[in-house]
Amino acid sequence: MSWSVELGLPILMLRSQLRPLNEKECPNKLPELTAIYWVLKITATTLGETAGDLLSMTLGIGYGISTLILMPFFLVSVIGQLAVKEHKPWLYWTVILTTSTAGTTMSDWIDRTLGFGYLQGSLILVLLFAAILAYWRFFTSYSMSVTHVTSFRVEVLYWIAIVSSNTLGTALGDYLADDSGLGFAVIAVILAGSLALILAANYFTNLSKVLLFWIAFVQTRPFGATLGDTLTKPLAQGGFGFGTVGTSAALAAITIIGVVYVTRSGSHASSSRGVLVLHE
Repeated sequence: MSWSVELGLPILMLRSQLRPLNEKECPNKLPELTAIYWVLKITATTLGETAGDLLSMTLGIGYGISTLILMPFFLVSVIGQLAVKEHKPWLYWTVILTTSTAGTTMSDWIDRTLGFGYLQGSLILVLLFAAILAYWRFFTSYSMSVTHVTSFRVEVLYWIAIVSSNTLGTALGDYLADDSGLGFAVIAVILAGSLALILAANYFTNLSKVLLFWIAFVQTRPFGATLGDTLTKPLAQGGFGFGTVGTSAALAAITIIGVVYVTRSGSHASSSRGVLVLHE
């Protein structure tokens, strides 16, 4: 046996051990899209807004430095999520929270520190988010299911879309609340009504479930952002004046209770049946 064959055999054996399992062999990595999912999404993203503001504004660290501090937490959490073989609610929602927190400071850094403004910053992030989904849809052969992910590469695309949508949601919420002149509370009510319309479309129309998911996912972010600002901003600015510390603590408690509930209920992972595929 030649030296090249002797060297090649261990490499082939290593590749075979590390190869991804096919879809039927892999457990699902995503949660069920139930009512508790959307409650947790709203509380986690609202917490991300208030926690990001706590770090960047209340503590006076600034948007750029806050982003540099928060990004490692996101990277560690998403690497952990990608490494596990099945859905773990506490880890999934940790990634959602870290994307929301880092997305808040990143969006504020783009809009305020770099001076793009809310409208231009929102347009840049809309184009980025649309490009990610377009690449996923038209330039890969992967399913765009938002209830069933078993491939490593698909999950990477999923989390890139998540972090970009959360960053977009922050910029969009700030644009709607500040530039429209309507204020945080009014915009929160309008977005709540829009989410109700999306829910109705899910049940009473034939629109793509995947498309509706991403529209709702993006909109829950500005809803959480404006709701968070409504709770934390002083009365003079149209808020309730609860502050970032108390609001963040309350939202963290609600989120933790929700994650504990879905973990103990045993119905947190979506089944492989009824997969939502945009290709259809």
